[in-house]
Amino acid sequence: MSGLERSTTPHLRAGVIAAIVSLILDQASKLWLLYVFDLAHRGAVRVTPFFDLVLAWNVGISFGWFQTDNQLAQVVLIGIKAIAVIVLGIWMARSSTLLATIALGLIIGGAVGNGIDRFLHGAVVDFALFHIDIGGKTFNWYVFNLADVAIVAGVAGLLYDSFLGVPAAKAP
Repeated sequence: MSGLERSTTPHLRAGVIAAIVSLILDQASKLWLLYVFDLAHRGAVRVTPFFDLVLAWNVGISFGWFQTDNQLAQVVLIGIKAIAVIVLGIWMARSSTLLATIALGLIIGGAVGNGIDRFLHGAVVDFALFHIDIGGKTFNWYVFNLADVAIVAGVAGLLYDSFLGVPAAKAP
């Protein structure tokens, strides 16, 4: 086993663990909210003055953009997601820093979680809604899920690693 293989194997393991944990947490939260808590029949549930649980079926892409319930469009979105996961997996396997590898794992886990929703339900299950009331008017953030949180955290980790992370050592 070469030094390169030894140094990337622990990183890759951490990335795979991040992907699996984010996928499990995402799917478990959605299954619990749909089938145990029965959010569809409860309607909006106020958790705090600024956070509600709501059920939203997102047939679009991130933040509800490009909303369509066309079945061909859903298949295309699943295909694009599958290609993205493969590319991210290759990137993760080649990553040289622990932070970037974990960040890529989070993105992969989130993408797979939302992809499973799209495959099973024809839409992504979103349920978390932050809002604020100012002067009698309510301002809402996008409704999201734990897969979205993993993706955003992963992107933030990649940005941090690329701009502020430890620079790669120069070859002698």
